[in-house]
Amino acid sequence: MKFLSLSIALTATLTAAEPALTRAAKTKPTSTWQDYPTRLVGNLPDYQSTTDGALSTYGGIKKDRHAATGFFHTAKSLNRWWLVDPEGYPFIHVGVVAVASPGGKNSAKNEWAAAATELLHKNGFNGTGAWSDTDALRASKHPVVYTKILNFMSGYGSKRGGMYQKSGHMGYPEDCIFVFDPQFITFCDDYAKQLASSKNDPWLLGIFSDNELPFYDHTLDNFLKLPDADPGRKAVNQWLTERRVMHPDDKTLNDQKRQEFLGFVAERYLQITTAAIRKYDPNHLCLGPRFDSQALKSKPLFEAAGRHLDVIAVNYYHAWSPDPAQVKNWVDWSGKPFLVTEWYAKGMDSGLANTTGAGFVVKTQADRGRFYQNFTLGLLESGGCVGWHWFKYRDNDPNAKGADPSNLDSNKGIVKLSLEPYTPLMESMAELNRQVYSLADYFNRR
Repeated sequence: MKFLSLSIALTATLTAAEPALTRAAKTKPTSTWQDYPTRLVGNLPDYQSTTDGALSTYGGIKKDRHAATGFFHTAKSLNRWWLVDPEGYPFIHVGVVAVASPGGKNSAKNEWAAAATELLHKNGFNGTGAWSDTDALRASKHPVVYTKILNFMSGYGSKRGGMYQKSGHMGYPEDCIFVFDPQFITFCDDYAKQLASSKNDPWLLGIFSDNELPFYDHTLDNFLKLPDADPGRKAVNQWLTERRVMHPDDKTLNDQKRQEFLGFVAERYLQITTAAIRKYDPNHLCLGPRFDSQALKSKPLFEAAGRHLDVIAVNYYHAWSPDPAQVKNWVDWSGKPFLVTEWYAKGMDSGLANTTGAGFVVKTQADRGRFYQNFTLGLLESGGCVGWHWFKYRDNDPNAKGADPSNLDSNKGIVKLSLEPYTPLMESMAELNRQVYSLADYFNRR
């Protein structure tokens, strides 16, 4: 069954169009400011600013209903991909990463969860991303759609040994995941048993299998650096022999072969982890290991992802606006929609040093909000994006002990450490979030 156009029959008020503008940003506090073209809801040509119509229990738009399965699934209508909520309505997941309490007693956590979900709903968010306090939030009076993140590879690696902390994710020996270890399959099957407890929860959107694994252009070269007895080294040797590359210095070992091997590694990882997830939870979406960095340009990797995942999760940094050609490639290569699971900008008016993390630096909280609108408008325009998760709920604590090196001193949150919201940021977020389906309809018509 195909969706019809999401025309929102509402009384619309025309917002005076703002002039085309640019905003200043830089990659870190010591860099040079650069101006970037910035679109806002208020300066979209021929767009009438409004608010979305009636929403379902889960936040889907009550238009063009699809078959209700009781769980989230995906569907495509003409040139746009959608999530479909458990009631059968088109849904875009508008979430925040790491919505977690600052600690304290259970009673305080309950109060926090109620306030946190109220804040999200008030500002048009309908969900949470990875590393959120899902138990507390799910138990609140007004829950939101959530995701789960597991750690198949890093969990196995912690038992195997050789893991270490890198900025933003875990590191592996020679940047080679242990996907060819025979024991990895058994570990994944046992590890996935925890999913049985939530397999019937309709509020669960889907499951991430890991975070930012080292899927690099030089993955093949890295595997060749492993000891001869390592299962990964044996696997790459066999792979090369089957392709008649008899020596690592053979001139046929070119970039095409490197990309093919990367796809081979990704295929094995996704086949094992997705099978384990679906064995114990056949109801929810498989979202993958949150691809990032060089992985986002690999056709073989996205082709492998399309064979095993329902939605492709990407952590999308170093782009002020989504690259139309790149995001089109993700959908074309995989045949699946994508979900942006990390992105953000840091404000220099926050009082934090902002020296860590991959997000842009901007001057003010208002500019963070402008970045949010500009980026999400590009995602909606793509037709392949079914949602996004802003990184993150609460600012970094400069005094935290043992924190990830990428999360030490930066203004990433929608709230301060005190849980006070950043009002200028939230106002821009709310303006877009409240009309996300109207905006999708606008881009559908263009």
